[in-house]
Amino acid sequence: MTEGVTDRRDGVALTGFARRIPFGAMLVATGVIGWIAAGILVLEKLELYRDSDHVTSCDINPWVSCGRVMETWQSELFGFPNPFIGLVGFTVVITTGMALLAGARFSRWYWVGLQAGVTLGMVFAAWLWSQALFDIYILCLYCIVVWAVMIPLFVLTTVRNLVHGVIPAPASPTRILAAWVGPIIVLAWIAVAASVFLRFLHVFT
Repeated sequence: MTEGVTDRRDGVALTGFARRIPFGAMLVATGVIGWIAAGILVLEKLELYRDSDHVTSCDINPWVSCGRVMETWQSELFGFPNPFIGLVGFTVVITTGMALLAGARFSRWYWVGLQAGVTLGMVFAAWLWSQALFDIYILCLYCIVVWAVMIPLFVLTTVRNLVHGVIPAPASPTRILAAWVGPIIVLAWIAVAASVFLRFLHVFT
């Protein structure tokens, strides 16, 4: 497919974010931010292994404390610190973005795999969000950064794959999603921020 005018399916326009260069730049940007946040969490966890009295860089108060979150079973769901998953996952995202910026073209199977990985990452981030708000009742600032970047990463990747026909879907709803992708991301950010604010209202006030 020649990129820049229309998609193969029913003339769905390739809006800016769905083109190779803008999409690659988005992958690099979100991947780097997420990788840095996950990397800091890994370093903090290693410090806690070395010194159980270590105070992490985001231990602000009893309700905002990476250290206390790292003490919970949710922080090692698969038997090792969750941020290691982020390091690997965001590395794949960054590599994919850099390859796109360099002119690479990927087969459909690769985009399906990326979609599966990003979707699982979004589900995991949503689960960690729910645990932080309704079970642990403690916030981790670097975790919030990861939540924040996962939203545009998931939404833009999904809509990009809809536009390019990687995910089969009718043209009409695909056009609507592509046109409203920005507001969808902003609304998701607002919803997450509002949930945090309302759950920790007594802290903020």
